Parts: sequence; structure tokens; C-alpha cells
Amino acid sequence: MSTIADSSSSIPVLISTTGPIVGFPSNWSLVDLQDHLGGIPLERILLYRSPGTATEEDALWLEDHEDRICELVDGVLVEKIMSSYESILAMVLVFYLQQYLQQSPLGVILGEAGQLRILPKKLRVPDVAFVSWERFPDGQLPKDRVYRVAPDLAVEILSEGNTKREMERKLDEYFEAGVRLVWYIDPRSRTATIYTDPNSGTEIDAEGFLDGKDILPGFSLRLGELFDRADRRTGPTT
Repeated sequence: MSTIADSSSSIPVLISTTGPIVGFPSNWSLVDLQDHLGGIPLERILLYRSPGTATEEDALWLEDHEDRICELVDGVLVEKIMSSYESILAMVLVFYLQQYLQQSPLGVILGEAGQLRILPKKLRVPDVAFVSWERFPDGQLPKDRVYRVAPDLAVEILSEGNTKREMERKLDEYFEAGVRLVWYIDPRSRTATIYTDPNSGTEIDAEGFLDGKDILPGFSLRLGELFDRADRRTGPTT
């Protein structure tokens, strides 16, 4: 990759051979692009770079220079937006998962900035992800900033900026890439939907349990405990 200074802007011009260039129909408008991405709010669709030409390097540049976390979908940078409360929920879940992994070191947990190239034209950033050691070459963490693996478990904390079609598309991509378990957690309804395939999900309420199944054997967390801990209604677990 090489960089050319742009005299009219502080944004560098990146020339990359590693990212996809996607040709959209010439008669498409931003509305068509928005529909292609699942009807997400327009403010999440970045025009840096031109839709269809953005690369992984562009996503990393935005993270480094503007502190913006973006997913890469068919050569389009889509900003990932999360409220403070949703971030707290993600970190509380990471806390419980890390406790489990201390006793059963089966892999690693990534948080809400963990970028994963799950498919050739898809850079996704689950809010929480578990990747087993078996998915890494030689069972070792790669040196790359972006891991080129699909997680075993992907967790999304739903926000107001997510649309139903966006999350349906993401669900299909996760399972196409080889994800085995997906949890969609909805803070507004205090429910979660558990997926072991993209075609059907099991919804649980606060009394239901997030179960690790055969991916995290023995891991079980009552959904209400997750929300209570985020709301500071329970003390630390010892």
C-alpha cells in the first residue's frame, strides 16, 4: 500500500491492492445504496471512500485518525454506532465470558472494536465475539490488526440505528462465514434472540439464559443478571 498526500484535505489518498472494488449499477442513487445495506440511516454510510472502492486500510485509517469504528460492506464503509449503555452491556458480557475462560481457556474474546474479516468483501465488528484457538493458524494469535477469521460466537447489542433488514443481512453473513452461534441482545425490550442458524431464532426474556452450548460448554448467564449488573443492581461476582 502507498500513500499520496492530498493538498486539499487532511485525508490521505490510499492506493491499495488488498481491498475489493465493487461496481454498483450506474443508475443507483444513495437511496438504492441505503436499501442495499439494509435501510440503515444515511448518516452511517460514509462517502470516504467512494462507495464500492473503500478498503480495509481505509477503515483502519478512520479508526486511527478519527476514532471511528467502521464495518466494510461491499466496498462501502458503514459506521458502527453504539450508545454508552450498549457499550456497558457489551463490557459486562465480556467480564462474564472472561471469567469463564479463566477456568476453560478455549479461545479469546474480542470487544466492540474487534474488526474481523469474515468474508472476502465483509469486514464486520461484532460487539462481542469469541474465537476458539482452533480457528487461528497454529493456534496462535495473528500479528495482523484485523483477524481474518469468523468467530465461533458473535454478539450484537442492538441500537436504535440498527434496522431489521440490516441485522437479517448480517445474520446471513455470519453463518455463511462459519459462525456457529449468534446472540442479538435488545436493551429496549430487555430480551435476546439466540440463533444457531440464520432461519430461526429463540427469544428469551430476562429470566432466560444465554447458553454457550457446545461452543462454550457450561457457560450460562441469566439475561436479567446481565442487565442488572449493567444497571449496578448487583455487586461483583466473587
